[in-house]
Amino acid sequence: MTILDSATLQSFLALFVAVALIPPAIYLIHRDYCDFLSLGAGGTPQTPVGYLKVKFLGLFALPDPCVPHFLPHEHCGNGYLTSLPQRTGRRPQAKGIAPHRQMTQRSPKHVHEVFAEALRDLARDPRNLLVEGTSCFEKHGTGLFSLRPRTRTCRGEVCHVHGSDGSLHMTLYPADAKLVIERGWGERHPLARGGWLARFVPKHFVMVYAPRNEEEVGVVTRIASAAVWWVSGITVHKNGTRDDRSRSDIDNKAIDVARETSGEGHGSAELVHDGLEKKAMVGDGG
Repeated sequence: MTILDSATLQSFLALFVAVALIPPAIYLIHRDYCDFLSLGAGGTPQTPVGYLKVKFLGLFALPDPCVPHFLPHEHCGNGYLTSLPQRTGRRPQAKGIAPHRQMTQRSPKHVHEVFAEALRDLARDPRNLLVEGTSCFEKHGTGLFSLRPRTRTCRGEVCHVHGSDGSLHMTLYPADAKLVIERGWGERHPLARGGWLARFVPKHFVMVYAPRNEEEVGVVTRIASAAVWWVSGITVHKNGTRDDRSRSDIDNKAIDVARETSGEGHGSAELVHDGLEKKAMVGDGG
């Protein structure tokens, strides 16, 4: 066999292998794209372009969202949540980036309704300075917005609920986010690592798992109150009464340091009113 014949054979073999790999590659890409669509509507369009965007961002996703962010000394002071019970059982499975969804241990319908009413109660009290509207992060579903945000989020959004599974996304004070993750109640958003990714989600953006029963509704509502406390910079009122965890000068100093070092800065009330669609809290989509 000549050298030319050997080179030709190698070329044919390489071409054969390449052609043989095309069908399984197409199958795997198609299945992955279908998985992306199955997560439902979210902040990214359900199109091939949206899919490619998510795959690109996935290159920079956190390796383990269940590991809390390291807190420098200036962030280690107590936030709103001075304590939390340990969540029982294993963590639910979460998938995706945008959208980011809880796939297992979803809220039963009656529990979701009780929780939705608890969030409505937070919004009804005018002292909490909240308004309901279409989620700015998700572009679908509903969320709570601060009328006077002190922490910069998307148009002052405090949290939004995913009607498909009962979970939430919210922005928390660094120490609160750490406690929520350590006690098993949530995990970091895959892109919540700061830097240039902060243009998509805040550094301390957390998925809080769906409550499984009415007892857990109380815990998750406390966590949502912590998000109100952090984004709005107010003393939260629940069930018509002032919460025990009120703001103090020490809180304000620690919070200002956290905002400055995390790049979240101060929000603007004008962002809340700029095109915000008001609607009832029903927890659909998102």
